[in-house]
Amino acid sequence: MKTIKKHLLEYWTLYAYGVLVLSFLLSYWLNPDFQTFMNEFWSVLKSKDEAKISSWFIQFGIWGPLLIILLMVVQMFLIVFPSWLPMVVAVLGYGPWVGMIISIVAVFVASTIGYHLGERASEPVKKHLVGEKNFKKVSSFMERHGFWAVVLFRISPFLSNDGISFVAGTMKMGYRQYILATMVGIIPLAAAIAYFGKETDTLENGLYWIGGAGLLVYLIYLLVQQRDKSKDPGLGPKEYQKHTKNDG
Repeated sequence: MKTIKKHLLEYWTLYAYGVLVLSFLLSYWLNPDFQTFMNEFWSVLKSKDEAKISSWFIQFGIWGPLLIILLMVVQMFLIVFPSWLPMVVAVLGYGPWVGMIISIVAVFVASTIGYHLGERASEPVKKHLVGEKNFKKVSSFMERHGFWAVVLFRISPFLSNDGISFVAGTMKMGYRQYILATMVGIIPLAAAIAYFGKETDTLENGLYWIGGAGLLVYLIYLLVQQRDKSKDPGLGPKEYQKHTKNDG
């Protein structure tokens, strides 16, 4: 009995993930209303018709923004579409300003859930939700660059940031430091998507501009770090991370 209990406690995240996926699939195949809803949802998104997307979400009233926030949270686990897509949906559905606010709130909620999940279930998250190979790459990058690693992952739409919340929690990075870095990175991205996402024709080019800007920010950061390291070798990014990891 103790062995079973220990196994369940260690791998509860894996079982929860399996239940989530299985529940979604069963709901889709066994519940005609849910199947119709999901088919309509994907049809609306693929239409690239701003008026159609807007009216579809607005019909849900206050539940529309909550649906987008839920979509952002679910995306962390199912990873069936890029993390910036719910932000585009928010802008197309509610306009640039309201859409930007919804996007920021959605990322805040999803990031907080992911962080605390990683904090409380380190090994299962590392092995099953992120993957050990990806975990080593991301955690190594975060160990070297700390706060700014999170900013970079958040600000660039072409970097895979699905596991960044889990990794930050697993590494015991201070929550306040992590969520501040998330907001520093996501607010410019949300603003840029709000600007370029007003028309789907400009969105693709806009994402390339945003990605290029994120890369430029990263290169500037590396240059500044290299300069500071040459002046004072004892204050590199890794030391900064160790100094600030207990913040929060």
